[in-house]
Amino acid sequence: MSSELLDALVVLEKEKGISKDVIIEAIEAALISAYKRNFNQAQNVRVDLNLDRGTMRVFARKDVVDEVYDPRLEISVEEAQGINPNFQLDDVVEIEVTPKDFGRIAAQTAKQVVTQRVREAERGVIYSEFSDREEDIMTGIVQRQDSRFIYVSLGKIEALLPQSEQMPNEQYKPHDRIKVYITKVEKTTKGPQIYVSRTHPGLLKRLFEKEVPEIYDGTVELKSVAREAGDRSKISVHSEYAEVDPVGSCVGPKGQRVQAVVNELKGEKIDIVRWSNDPVEFVANALSPSKVLEVMVDEEEKATTVIVPDYQLSLAIGKRGQNARLAAKLTGWKIDIKSQSEAEQEGIYIQKSDDMLVSQHAFDLDEDDME
Repeated sequence: MSSELLDALVVLEKEKGISKDVIIEAIEAALISAYKRNFNQAQNVRVDLNLDRGTMRVFARKDVVDEVYDPRLEISVEEAQGINPNFQLDDVVEIEVTPKDFGRIAAQTAKQVVTQRVREAERGVIYSEFSDREEDIMTGIVQRQDSRFIYVSLGKIEALLPQSEQMPNEQYKPHDRIKVYITKVEKTTKGPQIYVSRTHPGLLKRLFEKEVPEIYDGTVELKSVAREAGDRSKISVHSEYAEVDPVGSCVGPKGQRVQAVVNELKGEKIDIVRWSNDPVEFVANALSPSKVLEVMVDEEEKATTVIVPDYQLSLAIGKRGQNARLAAKLTGWKIDIKSQSEAEQEGIYIQKSDDMLVSQHAFDLDEDDME
């Protein structure tokens, strides 16, 4: 042992964030293991490692007993008092048993065990770092893929992007930089295991937090998200400040903010609607971009019946029912959409005026919605 080891421990502590005490403990455990293995000893031993002096000594620990059954673990009262008259029954005597050629053998064994302990400590540091980042987003680099996962480098560790969490409209190639949402961090025997997603609604939320300062500082609150990854999403936003337009804040000048999110999600369409605690207003907004004539609410069933103009029925429902489905997810209310003529035939709607409940701003409306 020398000052070089002490210097190395200081470097490890600074560069890898591993406590020097953890490494010293690992070295002592390695020396005990080396002594027992290489010298066929079953004694209870302690290692005294003095980094300042560069020395290591091995001491056998023996219990003081009346009658000795195992001399490797026990010592008689008389023999103990021959070493030091103050020893009494049930005391523990330490006797130095450091072998002459112990240094070389110990160094080899210690290197292996220390490497293992350092690796374990590094894993612990990585786990602590990433467990605090659950439900957050990070930028990663695609490394490779197999039939089950895309492997994404997050710097210190590779994360797993399962097939079920991959966007259907994306192709992932090695060295691609992508933003991923950390869904779960597990501690396993092989080290931390991190699972990430490109389809989770939380990814959309975090992306808006990064692009919209008003969301980040709390001026605008993103209340709910409904997402069908790779195709279309809806978000509802709200502000307690009357002078702040929450929808406009998210859209940004010339649509720059929302367009940045759309680009990151490879063209996924995003509707931004104004949140309201009034279900009539909120459901009408959520069905954007369609116009709404009336919303009838059943509080007990948490259900609504929505009346739309005949020519808006297809738009309100959306392709394969997508617009209505996303609106229901966004609001938490069941939504049954009826055309004006159908509602009039059933006697549940009588037109009062030409006024309509007009939904809030929707971004990137496509003519395909009319199909």
